[in-house]
Amino acid sequence: MANAYFTSRTFSFLTELAANNNREWFGANKPRYEADVRDPALRFINDFAPHLHEISSRFRADPRANGGSLFRIYRDTRFSKDKTPYKTHTGIHFRHEASKDAHAPGFYLHIAPEGCFMGCGVWRPAGAALRKIRESIDKDPDAWIRASTDPRFERSFELSGDSLVRAPKGYGIDHPMIVDLRRKDFIGVAGLPADALTEDGFLDMFAGLCRDGAPLQKWLCRAIGVPY
Repeated sequence: MANAYFTSRTFSFLTELAANNNREWFGANKPRYEADVRDPALRFINDFAPHLHEISSRFRADPRANGGSLFRIYRDTRFSKDKTPYKTHTGIHFRHEASKDAHAPGFYLHIAPEGCFMGCGVWRPAGAALRKIRESIDKDPDAWIRASTDPRFERSFELSGDSLVRAPKGYGIDHPMIVDLRRKDFIGVAGLPADALTEDGFLDMFAGLCRDGAPLQKWLCRAIGVPY
């Protein structure tokens, strides 16, 4: 199937938006956003749904323009010193069915002129989920090691994200798994060249990356207590 998704126009729009991040410019160029960024992303989400179902029936590809897998272009500036109104990247998140936000297992695509990447796992799990993940690492470190060093996972991903400076509450700094227990994010990241997104086979490439991320995703689902 010929590529029907992202093009050089996608990246051109996002580059120009970064240089003109104001409501007047965006209003005048909103048809470009819809044609070159939003609509291709929604088509990608819709077309990826059957591929995702084959990988796991527990994750959702939701092609709605609002409230679906595509993140809004509008920034939440309420608590930020940066009051620029728009994101200068596009994010697509295929969430687990048990998730109501980004803080549960999912597959993620980040599209930006300065760098694209695909991610899998859990970004900033909240209270109960974070506690369950750390308890699982503590009780069965070998299972975590097998998942995070699985050859399929390692050929595509690197463990990434932020970590605590100190040991988390309840764990000593000398714990043999302290490096992983200190993690605040449990994510694998695979960098993507921009031209990969504009190639005919990107949908299949992305599906392959999701399959490579399965060992980590399965472990996280078990740790949190949701089905894979």
